[in-house]
Amino acid sequence: MVANFLIGLREGLEAALVVSILVAYLVKTGRRDLLPALWTGVAAAVGVSLAFGALLTFGPQGLSFEAQEAIGGSLSIVAVGLITWMIFWMAKTARHLKADLQHKLDDAIAAGKGAVVVMALLAVGREGLETALFLWAGAKATSSSTAPLVGAALGIAAAVVVAWLMYRGAVRLNLRVFFAWTGLFLVFVAAGVLSYGVHDLQEAGILPGLHSLAFDVSATVPPSSWYGTLLKGIFNFTPETTRLQLVAWVAYVVPVLTIFIRTTWGRTSAPAAPAPTPATASANVSS
Repeated sequence: MVANFLIGLREGLEAALVVSILVAYLVKTGRRDLLPALWTGVAAAVGVSLAFGALLTFGPQGLSFEAQEAIGGSLSIVAVGLITWMIFWMAKTARHLKADLQHKLDDAIAAGKGAVVVMALLAVGREGLETALFLWAGAKATSSSTAPLVGAALGIAAAVVVAWLMYRGAVRLNLRVFFAWTGLFLVFVAAGVLSYGVHDLQEAGILPGLHSLAFDVSATVPPSSWYGTLLKGIFNFTPETTRLQLVAWVAYVVPVLTIFIRTTWGRTSAPAAPAPTPATASANVSS
């Protein structure tokens, strides 16, 4: 539930910020007449996201076990790809998000109300589709249909409250720092989903090595224990991990985490000023 709360909070905050920025810009520029078109696009995005979530949940029912595992494993890997792209994209553009959205909204206003609807649909719908896919993958990995949804709903509710407080000027949030630290955590969450997706493909017979275990710590970390449940819910950790799952987890975490840390924190640190040479120091003192 913790991981899904974080996903709901992060994605919900991003979507809520997008909406609040667009609404504030229309109000500021005296184009309140376009607010209904904006809200129509937002409502359509929510509807499409819910329909996509329902399709993921109920679509594979009735298929064979191998087919369900193949679909689940493939979509889990797609979800990891989307969440990885989202982590890097938001860490890079958080500082310029407002200006980018206002520029796109200016172009949509010039094109007419229909373009405003489409712009809002695409801006919010992307977040909704990503959230639906990743939550579905998380729910499948935890074998629970309610806990991930509850966690995500709480996260989205918290995001709406935070975005409203920011819109009213009651709180200030450093978006770059927020998305940097949540992105760091989500790298490990995504790695767990990738590992589970690989296991699904192994059970479907698409990938080999289902019975070739890298380790089995079921006696130390029982799946039914509170800490086993916590590790499963947050990082999708399984006490019985195959070698291919471990390889996939390491192959994802090491490069993604390294690149993320370098691009997120490496570019923000200003280079240290060179130490003054003895001649420079003497000149400063004499002057």
